[in-house]
Amino acid sequence: MKQWYEELFENYGHNYDKENFTFGTIGECDFIEEEIQSDKRLKILDIGCGTGRHSLELAKRGYTVTGIDLSASLLKRANEKAIEQSLKIDFLKADSRKLNFSNEFDLVIMLCEGSFPLMETDEMNFQILKNASNALSKNGKLIFTTLNGLFPLFHSVKDFLTSHKNDGNASYHNNSFDLMTFREYSTTIAEDDFGNKKELNCNERYYVPCEITWLLKTLDFKTIEIFGAKLGNFSRKDQLATEDFEMLVIAQK
Repeated sequence: MKQWYEELFENYGHNYDKENFTFGTIGECDFIEEEIQSDKRLKILDIGCGTGRHSLELAKRGYTVTGIDLSASLLKRANEKAIEQSLKIDFLKADSRKLNFSNEFDLVIMLCEGSFPLMETDEMNFQILKNASNALSKNGKLIFTTLNGLFPLFHSVKDFLTSHKNDGNASYHNNSFDLMTFREYSTTIAEDDFGNKKELNCNERYYVPCEITWLLKTLDFKTIEIFGAKLGNFSRKDQLATEDFEMLVIAQK
């Protein structure tokens, strides 16, 4: 049986690029470059790369990037864009829970809920972090965003998603938040590239900062820093607050 995130991204490559969360690519890549001091020698792994927006932008800037995703549809669109832009990137269909990279990359990125924290169990989400850690070389860095568990304690997730919908394709309904599991349950309605409407029962895991810190410490990361994550405007000056829907995590081996 396919999970909701597998069904959502079937035949979704073009409409994926219309979603609001894809509009911050340039600014997010600017931040990534700052974090790695524009060192073009570094190898980058983009987990949950989608249609390759960060991979493509970083490759355009001269970096060696490998992008992985579970969706063949999204990867097909990523390869199409790479060809259109004459960029060489390794886009691989792979499950982030089953990666076998070992000490191969200097930087791993997982942005806008790329794989983590979409999985249906906490153990699966942790396995993704573990695989990302294993992929890193000595002194490697992990940069990812995840849902901020502090937000739904003070604000309505439903109101936030409604106010930020704008012209995006997917819409979210029947939102509820489980305080025992920190999972948000919702009905997502989206239209695929062929005009077919999908209605899916989804759930995503929210994390609080101390959970993320503990998980990464068990994976032997030496430094772990957490900030607020503003779309297209990541900054170390953005102290995490309850108003932040997402948090930005920067961890180094």
